[in-house]
Amino acid sequence: MVNSSYKILHKGGTSVFQHTVEGWKINTSLVLEIRKDILRFLDAERDVSVVKSSFKPGDVIHYVLDRRRTLNISSNLHSLLPEKSPMKGRRFKTCAVVGNSGILLDSQCGKEIDSHDFVIRCNLAPVVEFTADVGTKSDFITMNPSVVQRAFGGFRNESDREKFVHRLSMLNDSVLWIPAFMVKGGEKHVEWVNALILKNKLKVRTAYPSLRLIHAVRGYWLTNKVHIKRPSTGLLMYTLSTRFCDEIHLYGFWPFPEDFNGKAVKYHYYDDLKYRYFSNASPHRMPLEFKTLNVLHNKGALKLTTGKCEQQ
Repeated sequence: MVNSSYKILHKGGTSVFQHTVEGWKINTSLVLEIRKDILRFLDAERDVSVVKSSFKPGDVIHYVLDRRRTLNISSNLHSLLPEKSPMKGRRFKTCAVVGNSGILLDSQCGKEIDSHDFVIRCNLAPVVEFTADVGTKSDFITMNPSVVQRAFGGFRNESDREKFVHRLSMLNDSVLWIPAFMVKGGEKHVEWVNALILKNKLKVRTAYPSLRLIHAVRGYWLTNKVHIKRPSTGLLMYTLSTRFCDEIHLYGFWPFPEDFNGKAVKYHYYDDLKYRYFSNASPHRMPLEFKTLNVLHNKGALKLTTGKCEQQ
């Protein structure tokens, strides 16, 4: 593992760290070792979601990252909890975890991403307008409550709600993973989302991460001397996927404002949101996470694609 901070992308035209996909090979023994090690901290099959038997309507729980504040389990939320883990007994040969960095633009990675057995996407990112670069297959998709405000206008009018329902209807029976118990502030958004899913009888399978998940994931990385604060969604998804994927491919992970050649890279491929990657105010340490994933790529534990995809 690595435990030093990422400094600069390039000096005098040469990159500070080594990254190449040419000749990459899976290191199966390392993959199994990492899976076994992570299982000491969490079982992704179980911790990926609480289930109906975990709570009853009216139960009061403490937020994971703000123990002073509480949340009431509503009847709508309870009705959408899965009966059993949505990942129970599921295993895949190859998985794609798709981040949302602008590094995906002009990558032509869409077909390659969609060729994987299981595709995980983050924060309900749009795909239709970017199919050639990001693909469309979505088997498991995360959605932070803040997405409701940022991408769907806080459901202020009917067109926002229709746009959201249309986006979820594209998912069919995919897993929609909503971190509802992290911090106070998003509970009304979660309730609005749950109400729209029930009202429109959407087929999407909802999941809500266990109360111990984020601390367990952070504990694993800290034990391996990767001094993250709060794991990003991308790092969470990689960590979870080690449980049920034999070979993990990462796309759209690039927490820097420029690429290797000094060309500007958008924070998200689909909007113009700005982000201060190295700010101490950020809850994440994305450059450090990336450096860690790059080390694992070089060892064959995962494949990290940061450039164009080869056309088959």
